[in-house]
Amino acid sequence: MAGNRENMADSMKMNRVKPFTNVSFNFLFTFLAAIAIIPVVFVFIVSISSEESIRLYGYSFLPRSLSGAAYQFLWNEKGTIFGALGISVVVTILGTLLGLLLTTTMGYSLSRPYFRLKSFYTWVVFIPMIFNGGMLASYVVNANILGLKNTLGVLILPLAVSSFNIIICKTFFRSTIPDSIIESAKIDGASQLRIFSTIVIPISTPVLATIALFLTFGYWNDWFQSSLYISNANLISLQALLNNMMKSLDYLANNPSAGLSLQQYRNSMPSESVRMAIAVVIVIPIACAYPFFQKYFISGLTIGAVKG
Repeated sequence: MAGNRENMADSMKMNRVKPFTNVSFNFLFTFLAAIAIIPVVFVFIVSISSEESIRLYGYSFLPRSLSGAAYQFLWNEKGTIFGALGISVVVTILGTLLGLLLTTTMGYSLSRPYFRLKSFYTWVVFIPMIFNGGMLASYVVNANILGLKNTLGVLILPLAVSSFNIIICKTFFRSTIPDSIIESAKIDGASQLRIFSTIVIPISTPVLATIALFLTFGYWNDWFQSSLYISNANLISLQALLNNMMKSLDYLANNPSAGLSLQQYRNSMPSESVRMAIAVVIVIPIACAYPFFQKYFISGLTIGAVKG
């Protein structure tokens, strides 16, 4: 008994963090947090700075005058922006759910040691991580062969499955789900679908949250698919719309909500602050969603770590 206490005391002593090391880590993490937060704060400050202040004094944490003109300008375009926002929300939700279904089922299948086509599908998953068919081949398949151009499907299907996400799921299921549980359920007569839905999924919250977060970020931040495949203004996503607004005022001139000419748009638009306001509009929704995933996301990232 005394020996155990001595071992515990020695272990605690060896694992104790010295005060200087603790302070150093605190400063380091504070610095890293500031690197992530300060740019966001700076972008928001610039977005509420007046155009005159930016023109005379440049970007500053302490602008000489404040203005809500950038957000007022975006509000004037609320019809177009809210429509694109609805498309992005629908695509993000449907894409995340579909991606979760496809990724987890594929990952679970590959994690089973007695799955007959395991070797074949492993290569199917692995090869796209190394080789890419290219943009032209993807466009021909999606637009011409599958006929997905100017549909919501083209914003969802190409991003639904990722080899990286499948590998994460496979590793989690193989290292976390005991084979004894699966074998016991099979002996009791449960099908693989029932085992997956009633046993595997309820104890796989960390990997589900991790994959869901990856998919949500991917769909929400994607503008390329919409710019490449969507020519219908009613189906364009928020990110593609705001990207078009940042690159050129011609888009607003071709889709005016107040009947203004291009020159009137140029004169009324606070260009610099609007660019920053657009960045804020894109970042805020997904930043608000991240804290709900954080606990499970951290657990998911440690998949495959050595357990004590």
